[in-house]
Amino acid sequence: MTLTCGVDIGGTKILGGVVDEDGGIVEELRVESPATDVEAIEKAVTGLVKELGSRHEIASVGIGAAGYVDKARARVMFAPNIAWRDVDLKAELEQSTGLSVVVENDANVAAWGEFRFGAGHDVDDLLLVTVGTGVGGGVVLDGELFRGAFGVGAEIGHLRVVPGGLLCGCGNYGCLEQYGSGSALVREARRAASGGSLLARHLLDRAGGDAAAITGPMITELARAGDPFCIEQLRDLGRWLGEGIASLAAVLDPAVVVLGGGVSEAGDLLLDPVRDSFGANLTGRGHRPLAQVRRARLGNRAGLIGAADLARR
Repeated sequence: MTLTCGVDIGGTKILGGVVDEDGGIVEELRVESPATDVEAIEKAVTGLVKELGSRHEIASVGIGAAGYVDKARARVMFAPNIAWRDVDLKAELEQSTGLSVVVENDANVAAWGEFRFGAGHDVDDLLLVTVGTGVGGGVVLDGELFRGAFGVGAEIGHLRVVPGGLLCGCGNYGCLEQYGSGSALVREARRAASGGSLLARHLLDRAGGDAAAITGPMITELARAGDPFCIEQLRDLGRWLGEGIASLAAVLDPAVVVLGGGVSEAGDLLLDPVRDSFGANLTGRGHRPLAQVRRARLGNRAGLIGAADLARR
């Protein structure tokens, strides 16, 4: 059985692992990500790959990089949270590891992982929506990863849903990320709590009386316990996501929408409002099949597994 190595490089951590042909992780390693130092990142990845390679026969390496990756799956053109600016990551890692390397966007490899071995294993067309600090995602159409003409397609968090809306980190206004992300969830909850909302009193108490201490997991925890305010916050978030997904489905027509990322830990408290909003806003609703909305299965290892599989292919 051929083994490949998948490496998921983020702004805070680098997760690597040896993956078999069935998507199983044979061994996994995690190191900190020196995000502001390009050379240090490459040394960390090289060290991780070589350590894994000392115990397993690795055929090739797949890299999931949090940035814009060119069509050749070689060069990282730009990354918002890592110091990559037009870096030929493929060439540099091939030289340092002595192995064949494929570089792909981190959300794309996660989408591929869920398509091959996770929640979308039974379809040919998939839309992955990851909801964490921001909103990311990837698209698989007719069994192939969609990348666009220049390799930077499927940046779904920057679909504009409110013209002239909130300023986004990308420089535009009104992006889905500003309304349907974990950051948006926390922002609105903190705003209500600091504004004296009686409904948010329990959440504020849970945060020790400090609205700035409110976190996404805290909201999810209280929602699971039945807190009406926190349930409502997740419902509002799901409404925004459902509307955005409906717009994307009008173009992509996926068979399955997979919801991943940290906020998806809320389960049906988030997924049910997403499904309701998606169904209510889909173009041609009632006269076309409705894509299933499923929770991601592979968790934060989807990128690692997807990158390793792309390297094998």
